[in-house]
Amino acid sequence: MKAAVFYGTGDIRIEEVEKPKIKPGFVLVEVKACGICGTDVHIYAGGMGPSSVTPPVILGHEFSGRVVEVGDGVIDIAVGDNVAIDPNIYCGRCHYCREGMEHLCENLRNIGVMIDGGFAQYCLVPQNQAYKMPKDMPYEIGAMVEPVACCLHGTDLAQIKPGDTVAVLGGGAIGLIHAQLAKLSGASAIIISEPSAGRRELAKKLGFDMLVNPLSDDIKVFVKDATGYGADVVIEAAGLAATARQAFDIVKRGGTILQFGVVDERAEIPLKPFDIYQNEIRWIGSFINPHTHARALELLAKGQIEVLPLITDRYSLDNMEEGLKKDVSGNRVKAMVIM
Repeated sequence: MKAAVFYGTGDIRIEEVEKPKIKPGFVLVEVKACGICGTDVHIYAGGMGPSSVTPPVILGHEFSGRVVEVGDGVIDIAVGDNVAIDPNIYCGRCHYCREGMEHLCENLRNIGVMIDGGFAQYCLVPQNQAYKMPKDMPYEIGAMVEPVACCLHGTDLAQIKPGDTVAVLGGGAIGLIHAQLAKLSGASAIIISEPSAGRRELAKKLGFDMLVNPLSDDIKVFVKDATGYGADVVIEAAGLAATARQAFDIVKRGGTILQFGVVDERAEIPLKPFDIYQNEIRWIGSFINPHTHARALELLAKGQIEVLPLITDRYSLDNMEEGLKKDVSGNRVKAMVIM
């Protein structure tokens, strides 16, 4: 089968590799669509260390496809079913798993990061990681279940309340999913900060009109003028050290900052612990998607979150490396590999 194999920083190769063989408890998925995530981009650029990924490995963790084989012991999934994949596999034995925090598992393994993933024609997946999709759900929407599930976990942590003002830093796919979830949660005002004119235009089409260009506008002044105090919740969705620091300038006293974007693990930002103390700022990290995959699938099946407009760039497996490189136009929102 054909696959995109990651060998190291800036080195991904389209190769013929052996098709996975079915095993008990597993399903073999013919991959139909696989999203290019910010995590994939970080791995490709060398922004995530060897503890996170050990090449050679087939990347791609946001994917959907059709089941073509099922192993012994598999129940509730049959050949021909369409499935969306939860890539995060927990051990169930460690301290965190037994405390109900499986996503912090000491032995966490991720399909498409540590285990061969979806940038391939076929992928072998444990049955517990496969969620059946409605038969009429497009594969591209199925591939977006994973990022929506991750954002949903962040929304849960941020505890957005009806009437809250939410500021989203970054108007890419993740930022626009977060904005939609904030709207569903009852936020009365949603401010999106995004330098790309194309992304701001897309945000407007999705119904968001409080838009800031941080290259020309003072976001601190904009948020203060719009809210009087600052945002109740700030969601960092750009994955940049600069925006991670900027969040502290626009959150209100007693507010919450959700650090969702994947910032280069080598990056640092200056902070004054006294300011966090005196202003009672809740600064929360959000990591992957514990117990939210089924809910995300339900939201997408019911059309309550729009994701197809977010897919601005589509690639074949042969040219998918272009989607891992920096977008010089700045207008790419979501890149998808279509098999």
